[in-house]
Amino acid sequence: MRILFTCGGTAGHINPALALAGRFREMDPECRVLFVGAERGLEKDLVPKAGYDFCTVHISSFHRSVRPAELRHNFVSVYNLMRAPGEANAILKAFQPDFVVGTGGYASFPMVKAAAKAGIPTAVHESNMVPGLTTQMLEPFADRIMVGFEDCRRHYKHPEKVVVTGTPVRGDFFQCTRQEARDKLGLTDERPLVVSFWGSLGASEMNRQMAEMFQLEAAREPFHHIHGAGKSGFPNLLADLERRGVDLKAHPALHLREYIYDMAVVMRAADLVLCRAGASTISELTALGVPAVMVPSPNVTNNHQEKNARVLEDHGGACVILEKDSSGKVLFEKTAAILHDPERHSAMSRAMADLGIPDATERICSTILSIGR
Repeated sequence: MRILFTCGGTAGHINPALALAGRFREMDPECRVLFVGAERGLEKDLVPKAGYDFCTVHISSFHRSVRPAELRHNFVSVYNLMRAPGEANAILKAFQPDFVVGTGGYASFPMVKAAAKAGIPTAVHESNMVPGLTTQMLEPFADRIMVGFEDCRRHYKHPEKVVVTGTPVRGDFFQCTRQEARDKLGLTDERPLVVSFWGSLGASEMNRQMAEMFQLEAAREPFHHIHGAGKSGFPNLLADLERRGVDLKAHPALHLREYIYDMAVVMRAADLVLCRAGASTISELTALGVPAVMVPSPNVTNNHQEKNARVLEDHGGACVILEKDSSGKVLFEKTAAILHDPERHSAMSRAMADLGIPDATERICSTILSIGR
């Protein structure tokens, strides 16, 4: 069996494809896998490191600006769009895939479209609640469109093609219980654990808010708090805390990290997560049944993070705060209100779990195989 995955742009597009590729190889050790992405995307680093063959097509975004530099960029994008179909056909001819699966990113468009025209079974996985531009353009061509939640179906012109599969979550997220995870983190008392991380887009503003929140927590340490500040944000946050007179050595319940490398353990132990609303994070939260306070990034295309977060809020699993309305004080008060109300916290946990699809990887693999010739 030969499977071609095409994805790129963000880890939220790439990681699901890597999870699927790994599962297909477990099912069939002789399975041949090829990844296709853009020449300047994150995928060119992540995919080879994961041990898969990788090649590129020339494809790039369009910018909504009439400034000279942006116009030049758009001319290059038009040129890339014209030559991408030929590159895609050449890749298909050389690899001869049995299936082509797109998981998002501009590179998905020429590859899935070319495969559909060549009669190769195609599927697209959309990890966001509302379809992105690439998924919208591919809807007429793909045999199946796989989505995370039933609520997503109404956003498609061809709902008969839509299959609710969920988004793959790494298997290590389920390898220990909550108590085992707390033991690994050295949490020996009964205080709940708050986990926070904000990604790269707009993380500097949220780290400033975390400094204020840590200052408020330091007065009583009502809960444990692990915060991942990011490589660039870590020294600035340390300096901000010092200016506020917060010595982390004197407050063992406050854990500041540059990066949360053991995310599976930390998320499994968490009682509440403060985060953005990216698709991968949402799939992890729902799979584990962990409630969240979400501050969607205002710096993403089509405001899709707020749309993601609102679905969780509508189902009762999350509380959404827009960044313009957020502050360390607001986040502290919202966190304390949820954790000090056991009935509300339990209801939010159940709502998250009801949305979760822990076997998403298996569902997607079965859906892909079902469209085989």
